[in-house]
Amino acid sequence: MARAGMMLADTVPAWLSYAHTACRMPAAGPRPVVEGSVGDRSYEAHPTVREDGTVVWWLVDDTDHRLAREALRIERERTAFLGQASNLLLSSLNLQRCMDVTAQMAAQHLADAALVISPVRGRDLPIVSCLRGGMPESSRVTAHAEDVPGLAEALQGFPPVPSRWLDPATAPAWLVPEDFGTVGSVVITPLPGHGVPAGALILLRRAGGTGFTEAEEVFARLFAARAGAAMSAARLYAEQASISETLMRDLLPPFLHRVSGVEYAGGYRASQDHERIGGDFYDVHPAAVEGDASLVVLGDVCGKGLEAAVMTGKIRNTLHALLPMADDHQRMLNLLNTALLSSHNARFATMILASAARQESQVKLRLTSAGHSAPLIVRADGRVEEASTRGTLVGALPEVTAVTALATLEPGDACVLFTDGITEARGGPMGGALFGEERLQRVLADCAGMPAQAMVERVQMLASEWVGTGPHDDMAIVVISAPRTNHLSAVDGHTRGRFTA
Repeated sequence: MARAGMMLADTVPAWLSYAHTACRMPAAGPRPVVEGSVGDRSYEAHPTVREDGTVVWWLVDDTDHRLAREALRIERERTAFLGQASNLLLSSLNLQRCMDVTAQMAAQHLADAALVISPVRGRDLPIVSCLRGGMPESSRVTAHAEDVPGLAEALQGFPPVPSRWLDPATAPAWLVPEDFGTVGSVVITPLPGHGVPAGALILLRRAGGTGFTEAEEVFARLFAARAGAAMSAARLYAEQASISETLMRDLLPPFLHRVSGVEYAGGYRASQDHERIGGDFYDVHPAAVEGDASLVVLGDVCGKGLEAAVMTGKIRNTLHALLPMADDHQRMLNLLNTALLSSHNARFATMILASAARQESQVKLRLTSAGHSAPLIVRADGRVEEASTRGTLVGALPEVTAVTALATLEPGDACVLFTDGITEARGGPMGGALFGEERLQRVLADCAGMPAQAMVERVQMLASEWVGTGPHDDMAIVVISAPRTNHLSAVDGHTRGRFTA
């Protein structure tokens, strides 16, 4: 208790004694307000200099204001952190990246180390761990989630247990990152997903530091909710992508090559650059018996995009089932037409059936059009002929009528099947001209004698240049060629060469 005659420094807090000494010195202008604390309370000290030179200090308790300002600052920092976390987590639909970001941000802002654990599949726990200031590391640990109190429940989506219920000494070795030291406190909280748990978040602080407060645990759950939503979305996207890839695998155009002495090549471009499938399709079905004809199918389903692609899948599967009667094009088309009409699907299709068989050096063709552009025969000398086949489309009328044409390919000749996405492509210098069949024939004439794959690539390149960045339909092309029976190939640059078949 202060008594008269006592030194000021022995009576008031040091901050006020220092301010009083400075206030008694001559100065121009009003004396500044100073701040300090007494015990657990904080004060503003306002000086008033009297005429006799003495200073009177008025102390205002501003503890509540200080606590409110501090709470507002913390809330702003946490809001900014949650906003940053949401931006980083939602910027990617990659599950591994979401786990890495979650662990790194949690270690940087919430704890000394953080672990993200994916839902359990068997005894392997997929883990991403990160130390403050470090980089996330992925691992798989063979352990039981039940070994860590609260972890099994968090992985199942149950509410977290308070950190004060968890004994840090019971944390197994696999839970503590290398070089972390002794664990002082632990928080385990679920990562809630969309209907199913996305995993669990574990926060660690070292012994000797401050433990987790109740407010910090609540904030950790807010962060975990955002991280869990992002991880759940990434996992759902990965699963859907895997399913789509599996379903799409049978819808993608096949890679063509030489079959039974006949050379095949094909090319496809969907109407949208971001799509891989559409309404155009082609297939080559090798003959079941050596010497018989292989069946080539190229078609165009009404429409484009995924719905048209689903229809192409149905047609391709139906034609595959009809392969035992591949020597009778008319019968195949009739049965396919019946199948499409019975499916009550409003879509129809045009197509070309081509049976190709190697006979000595020649390739014998039977070509049947069902409402499709007739194939073009490209002779080795540059002449281009149109096959004399025609017919009605499938899936629209009760009956299909078609005329089958016969053609023979000599060595170096080729037969080109194409969809109208190529001939009806609009572009050119003015942007609105059709590529047209006449231009296609000129291009093919220039490709005479080229290998089948080179012809496909040449047509695709010119058609793509023609449309540029403008809209276009699906484009598909198949080339059937009779390989040259003999050609001269150099051996090592010094010999006279040799003939190969």
